[in-house]
Amino acid sequence: MSFNPAAVRPDLVQILTDLIARPSPFPSGDCTAINAYTADRLKRAGYQVEILARSAETEAKGYTNVVAKLGGGSGPRLVFNAHADTVAVGERSMWHTDPFTAVEKDGLIYGLGAGNGKGNMAVQIWLAEEIARRGGPTQGEVAFTFVSDEENLGPDGMFYLREIGAIKPDVLVLGAQTENQLITAERGVMWVRIETTGKAAHAGNPAAGDNAIMRMLRVLSQLDATLAPRLAARTDGPMQSTNNIGMIRGGHNTNVVPNFCWVELDRRVLPTEKVPDAYAEMKAIVDALPEPEGTVRIELLRGTNGFRAPEGGQGVGAFQRAIQGVTGKPAQFLNATGVSDGRYFADDGIEIINFGPGAGAQGHAANESVPIDQMLTAAEIQLAMVQDLLGVK
Repeated sequence: MSFNPAAVRPDLVQILTDLIARPSPFPSGDCTAINAYTADRLKRAGYQVEILARSAETEAKGYTNVVAKLGGGSGPRLVFNAHADTVAVGERSMWHTDPFTAVEKDGLIYGLGAGNGKGNMAVQIWLAEEIARRGGPTQGEVAFTFVSDEENLGPDGMFYLREIGAIKPDVLVLGAQTENQLITAERGVMWVRIETTGKAAHAGNPAAGDNAIMRMLRVLSQLDATLAPRLAARTDGPMQSTNNIGMIRGGHNTNVVPNFCWVELDRRVLPTEKVPDAYAEMKAIVDALPEPEGTVRIELLRGTNGFRAPEGGQGVGAFQRAIQGVTGKPAQFLNATGVSDGRYFADDGIEIINFGPGAGAQGHAANESVPIDQMLTAAEIQLAMVQDLLGVK
């Protein structure tokens, strides 16, 4: 059975139209309707399907996740993933069309989530059904996961599926806007909070107080002077170690010497670095400051390590061959600015690959869209990749 773009096109457009018509914006991030739709389709296709939620409370919020599996013989376990939630509509007046109605124009499909990430979700649903139509894997297992809580960076989506062992991939393919090229390496991310305290006093007599904001300025100045040169020297190909002050708060009123201040920092770590070491490095700089005991506190809020899939790995190799075979051009490896749900599997020793139609600039924006021709190419490439890896006919 060959791939027929003319026959596949209406199926892809209809699936994406159905997905856009089932709103799942965060907040609230309720994916009940869209995941029920997906689960029903894959059950009818012959998959073993579960809808999983961390608790009755999270299920009531709509934080549900679909896991659909087919096969199970000896061979690689290949898992596809796409997130079912989207960002909010934002300023409605910026939209030229109804965000929850798919509109086809000039070879694009417009609608909320068309780019991020329902376009990928539509391709993966079609792919799942096509694999089943062709008799399923002759070796190994294929699984499809459609998750909630991604836009919230929360623990009740892909994090939860890994936590309970619902999926144990050898190769994990995450739907992403890569214009059908490959992202096989990501930096890790670490969020740190620093708090400083002081003594409140009237602003007319600042010497009577102890200014917590001034203390924070000393902390940040020392961090910048010590850490910034180190990070500037740390690179891994196009990837760079970075540190960013994302939020700062302090004080109660302009006429009061502030007795508190806090900042939150985002530190991106290379695949060759580890979050515990990055935190220990930052903490050592802060702890060495000559500030009174108890006036500076640093806390690790969260962190996940980076990853790099080997170019010669079974999944990456299958993708490279598929991209070359479908497009006639070698695969390109892109640099990731952000992070994906693959980060939860960064320490599992598996191949993690981001791939899919659309450009990153189209996500999280009014009038977002996805090119239909890129969806078709993504479907053909991923089908060829699955045929290579799992022996699907």
